[in-house]
Amino acid sequence: MYQHIRNLREDNDLTQQQVAELLNISQTTYSRYESGALDIPSSSLIFLAKYYKTSVDYLLGLTKNKAPCDK
Repeated sequence: MYQHIRNLREDNDLTQQQVAELLNISQTTYSRYESGALDIPSSSLIFLAKYYKTSVDYLLGLTKNKAPCDK
């Protein structure tokens, strides 16, 4: 699961600090999200899915399809 979040960040040429600022958290907290040391709150998952134009299912590793759902 956490690899998808890291890959999307890197594919968009963003640093952990930049994404952390978008989520209003520290870079350390975001780093812990990416490493799996800390669970990502659902509100942050939803924000990231919208930001990256993908689905929460993709972020969670439940699907390999990056396309967001139509809802």
